[in-house]
Amino acid sequence: MSDPEARTAPHRVGLIGYGLAGSVFHAPLIAATDGLLLDTVSTRSPDRQAQARAEHPQVRTAATAEEVLDRAAAGDLDLIVLASPNKTHVPLATAALEAGAAVVVDKPLAATAAEAERLAALADRRGLLLSVFQNRRWDNDFRTVRKLLADDALGEVQRFESRFERWRPRPKGGWRESGDPAELGGLLYDLGSHLVDQALTLFGPAVSVYAEADIRRPGAEADDDTFLAVTHAGGVRSHLWVSATAAQLGPRFRVLGSHAGYVKYGLDPQEAALRAGRRPDTEGAAWGVEPESDWGRLGAGDSPVTGGGQPVATLPGAYPAYYAAIARALREGGAPPVTATEAAAALRVLEAAKRSAAQGVTVRIGAGA
Repeated sequence: MSDPEARTAPHRVGLIGYGLAGSVFHAPLIAATDGLLLDTVSTRSPDRQAQARAEHPQVRTAATAEEVLDRAAAGDLDLIVLASPNKTHVPLATAALEAGAAVVVDKPLAATAAEAERLAALADRRGLLLSVFQNRRWDNDFRTVRKLLADDALGEVQRFESRFERWRPRPKGGWRESGDPAELGGLLYDLGSHLVDQALTLFGPAVSVYAEADIRRPGAEADDDTFLAVTHAGGVRSHLWVSATAAQLGPRFRVLGSHAGYVKYGLDPQEAALRAGRRPDTEGAAWGVEPESDWGRLGAGDSPVTGGGQPVATLPGAYPAYYAAIARALREGGAPPVTATEAAAALRVLEAAKRSAAQGVTVRIGAGA
């Protein structure tokens, strides 16, 4: 763009899918980001189309993904965001890249690392941005753990425990809980995608994975109670739990080092705020801040439950930072905040976990596996 006005015009975004991910996460965060304009939302549901227009009065609506892709091919959209069912991610991302648009895909990017790598190669050939929405890197507690590691507050980390546990004794149905392998349902590829991405971000590549995946609830079809033990190349062991059947919830994080440990309970408040209709661009409103009563504790030799250790102020959650980084990458070039290559690394762990759980073995990852 040689026209200065064109250089400062916002990048026009087409959002495919307006279920939970599209309406609660992507649309509000896109709308709150300088440099991005939520232009078009596609959903087959007339009710969801009406919801999108009510929540974002300037937005166009479309009944099919093909309408959005056609607008991208015509040069009317700059970025396509996929908040559609998991099984559509690869074909729609491929079509969007071939239409000449940058792409953001909700996790998981694909079913396999090989598919993710093919998408990354296509984006590279086309000179287009491809990123994966791993918003949990901007959770308040995860940001706090990263700061503690950067400050060497724990010493040498030996074990990392991370949980997304819920108590949902009855399945809700839908594709996320489908047993059809094509749907990529179950918790391993859902919340497990977040936990694995966080572990790799903190501690680097995995060299082996052991997993247990169970279907606990009557009528359930996909894994709803899953555990992963990941050994990182640097020696850290990550123990990761995802469950819909946890009658008592464990700590969100328990990080044990040679000098101290950090324990944090509770969930980042941003999702609840978005579900309640709050927006990160509300003037004067604090975003992603939790009360002092929810802070984690840092210490050694005692339990935080009985008052051991010292409270650590939790950094504010920062989901808006993801799309701010996308806008910057589109404007200035450079790598997006989460790359397809990083997504492929996480998918190698998920694939290994699936195999481990099925065969009851520890699976090696990487050269010589």
